[in-house]
Amino acid sequence: MRTEALDAAALEKLISAAVAAPSVHNSQPWRFRLRPETSTLEVHAAPERGLPIADPGGRALHISVGAAVFNLRTAARHLGWAPRVRLLPDSTEPGLLAAVDLDEPSPVDLPGTTELYDAIWRRHSVRAPFDGRPVPPAVLDLLARAAHGEGALLLLPDRAERDRLLRLTAEAERRTTTDPGRRAESRSWVRPLPDPDADGLPAAVLGPQDAGGHLPMRDFSAIHPAEHLPPAPFEADPCIAVLATHGDHPEDWLTAGLALQHVLLLATAHGLRASLLHQAMEWPGLRDEARDARQGPYHVHLLIRLGHGPEGAPTPRRPLAEVVDAGPAPL
Repeated sequence: MRTEALDAAALEKLISAAVAAPSVHNSQPWRFRLRPETSTLEVHAAPERGLPIADPGGRALHISVGAAVFNLRTAARHLGWAPRVRLLPDSTEPGLLAAVDLDEPSPVDLPGTTELYDAIWRRHSVRAPFDGRPVPPAVLDLLARAAHGEGALLLLPDRAERDRLLRLTAEAERRTTTDPGRRAESRSWVRPLPDPDADGLPAAVLGPQDAGGHLPMRDFSAIHPAEHLPPAPFEADPCIAVLATHGDHPEDWLTAGLALQHVLLLATAHGLRASLLHQAMEWPGLRDEARDARQGPYHVHLLIRLGHGPEGAPTPRRPLAEVVDAGPAPL
């Protein structure tokens, strides 16, 4: 298998894949730096792009960066490397969240790498209704095993537990839309005019609310009814998965991001769409309640809604020059 040289062209491919990852409110809270003397690509937090009200501890920021690291690892494997990912590699530099060493070529083409890499460019969050077709149990099992392989948990609640989680999400959504600070922070990431070289969420990708009131989709346009799309009927029996980890520290949050992106790309490769329900995780008490005591100790990071539906529209990404620190091999 041919390995590309770690030059400007390869770096552009790697980082273009990394920044295609999802991030909370499409905030894109990451920066990249190449250490050419060690062939290491560093992934740093961009704390100025965080959500200080909804995410004061940076947990969602770490999950977003973890998803970008998964894309970076996948792209490196696709290009012929055997990347080694180190999470939180330097305790003296807390903003350095991951380092990806690109010293060795891969002796084999790992199964599934091409499918995951291709899915990077086709994965989009879909906030529209799904058509109600059930997700095959065999695919759900694959997704759970993928999360486990990254060190996380993907739990598939029964109907009663799913409905309880959706009620918690609805309560979180109610609190957020009636809290002036949180409402303003959320709306600040909505962009009225789409810009392909920007951040945030174009209004066109936000989607409608559930006419039946069963699925509490995030309402970025709360108390601004003129901006609402007409409500639409969503699937009556939604498929909801719970992403969790045993621990609840920064390394666990990054692990959750790796697992999240593995699940999302694998779902995309199997023709599924997904959207994320994070509202309850932004209220500490509700996040604690999201754990099912019958399943033992774990920490919930978000809910993943899975199903069949439209492809969804891409969200913009910042230019690579804005996310890469200047170095000997600039992009």
